[in-house]
Amino acid sequence: MAQRLIVVGGDAAGMAAASQARRRRGRADLEIVAFERGHFTSYSACGIPYWISGVVPGRDQLIARDPATFRESFDVDVRLRHEVTGIDLDRREVVARDLDGDREVREGFDTLVYAAGAVPVTPSFARTDAMGVFGMQTLDDGEALRDWLESEPRPRHAVVVGGGYIGVEMAEALIQRGLVVTLVERADQPMSTVDADMAELVAEAMRGVGITIRTGLAVTGLQERDGRVTAVVTAEGPIPADVVVLGLGVRPNTALAEAAGLPLGPTGGIRVDRRMRVPGMPDVWAAGDCVESLHRVSGMPVHVPLGTHANKQGRIAGINIGGGYATFPGVIGTAVTKVCDLEVGRTGLRERDATAAGFEFVSVVAESTSRAGYYPGARPMTVKLIAERTSGRLLGAQIVGRSEAAKRIDTLAVALWNGMTVDEMTALDLGYAPPYAPVWDPVLVAARKAVDALSATTNRR
Repeated sequence: MAQRLIVVGGDAAGMAAASQARRRRGRADLEIVAFERGHFTSYSACGIPYWISGVVPGRDQLIARDPATFRESFDVDVRLRHEVTGIDLDRREVVARDLDGDREVREGFDTLVYAAGAVPVTPSFARTDAMGVFGMQTLDDGEALRDWLESEPRPRHAVVVGGGYIGVEMAEALIQRGLVVTLVERADQPMSTVDADMAELVAEAMRGVGITIRTGLAVTGLQERDGRVTAVVTAEGPIPADVVVLGLGVRPNTALAEAAGLPLGPTGGIRVDRRMRVPGMPDVWAAGDCVESLHRVSGMPVHVPLGTHANKQGRIAGINIGGGYATFPGVIGTAVTKVCDLEVGRTGLRERDATAAGFEFVSVVAESTSRAGYYPGARPMTVKLIAERTSGRLLGAQIVGRSEAAKRIDTLAVALWNGMTVDEMTALDLGYAPPYAPVWDPVLVAARKAVDALSATTNRR
């Protein structure tokens, strides 16, 4: 008799797990059912701002594999618009609500993959029926905003609440659509994923294209008229808004998991082992934005909701469910983004992360250019490195620049992943040609500066 695998969540982690399990198990041996509360499977949420702006012309270009592909090519019974409302581990059963048919569905399972992702942080003021207020977590959310912008009679003012990745990307998308955009951030800087000195470079670029940035300011409410938002309320007065986009971050979507008895870690994510199994729960697996991971540099549990990790973790779960063997080695938090014409990359620990983890460190900021200085198109680039005092081990890196800046973070991520010291990095055999890099690549310039800073520190002792 065929075993049954139930997957909760139809995006990156869940469908990667389903696909890999199918590849390793015969169709007669394994039945797979995947529940997804939205209208889409396996899509790029990171691409939504570029669809909103018009850089990506069509919604379907963001979809890697549609439900029909999973049904026909992978024999996965995809149940769209089905929201799982309960998990009974004793009875080995999930309960789901058919959102379109308004009926309850119960399905038994032998193996469960919990891949419910993350949910947006939504303050009480944003829980409103007023038109013009949008979260930005799923492709359904992006479609709702896009449809609204194209159907409304010339909205003029937009307010983006929150200055993380989605906030700054949506601010850019909306200004490209011709709106007057204000970004409001409670913290003292946008882009809290980098240190304050690097974030200021981002803020300058945003202001340069006309985005107003209000930091150190919290939104406390909304003003409405005739069922539509008209302004956001702050301690410094209202800010006009025909449309409000929320970008306040996310938290692990673990309410069902916790109710079912799955263990949560200190980050609020589900605890899993290196094979993505939930400890103490036979044949229960979890992957993606709902789980916590081990940070390879700090050694501490972290919640890093990125599609890169979700795809890898889902794949690893599926390999193991299918009878293979694979492990997830942890994360270092590498990420890149584009803000206006500025490229931003980061990996490893920020200064405050290194302090929290107990490291003593030096940090340096090096200015260089993307190409040989005399070659047309050379642009300035700022590289920041954080290195452990005494050992010289690289702890973290950040890059802000224009052309050819962001992907240089990958060189630093590889060095970080393999525990290299900044001294070792100065000898890296990196490619050189005037159209692509100076003879001393910006990465090497920063490494040399870090070595000098470490030497100065040692000499003072």
